[in-house]
Amino acid sequence: MSDDKKRKKGYKKNGKLEKEFYESELERLQIELVKLQEWVKHKGLKVVVLFEGRDAAGKGGVIKRITESLNPRVARVVALGKPSEREETQWYFQRYVPELPAAGEIALFDRSWYNAGGVDRVMGFLTEEQVMEFFKSCPSFERMIIRSGIILVKYWFSVSDEEQEKRFLSRIDDPTKRWKLSPMDMKSREKWAEYSKAKDEMFEFTDIPEAPWWVVEADDKKKARLNCISHLLSLIPYKDLTPEPIKLPPRKDKSAYERPPHEEQNFVPHIY
Repeated sequence: MSDDKKRKKGYKKNGKLEKEFYESELERLQIELVKLQEWVKHKGLKVVVLFEGRDAAGKGGVIKRITESLNPRVARVVALGKPSEREETQWYFQRYVPELPAAGEIALFDRSWYNAGGVDRVMGFLTEEQVMEFFKSCPSFERMIIRSGIILVKYWFSVSDEEQEKRFLSRIDDPTKRWKLSPMDMKSREKWAEYSKAKDEMFEFTDIPEAPWWVVEADDKKKARLNCISHLLSLIPYKDLTPEPIKLPPRKDKSAYERPPHEEQNFVPHIY
């Protein structure tokens, strides 16, 4: 595609997306996500979407754009913290099973049982024997939940070493984002090669036909968000069940009720 054609389609000279084009496309896709949500509710579907990848690869940003227009009672985010001492002794998949969706729900996993093949392996939280057992069990586990009626989608967000470093430095400089950096993130920078090797081996065992891995190239956050959402919509056939516009009924005569005095209530001060 020529540079002129790219610019006409919402691209800048450097290949980045124009802000206006990005926002209009995101709005269009979010409307489609609402349609998908209504279809999931109507058909009683059970959808699981896993978001995995490097630290600072943009998983959270995509999840935020997916959920911000959806009903949190239908689409919920699963982001489990560090396992308790008791959970550390459980079957590896056990604490994730209660988070699987019921009919009419979408569960978006911000990291998942694949910690076993990634951070837990690289950081030495699991033995190689435990990791190999995970690799053997994972395809069977996923086939089992798929047979139960769950739609399982797996995304891996890929980011370059240079772009990850840039994003880490941005978080360090921004007090509102500094919480995103954990000691584990710092260690992950030291073990870049180990993470790459662990990811490749994990794909060898778990990239199965019933639940393949889909890699999202995420050096460009805006393109990654649009590409991922568009792809997700393409995987689940749905119909538009948007209800007809609602007409608000007129209010009844409010003179029949006398509200309590204004001064008897506590109001937030008008600081701005």
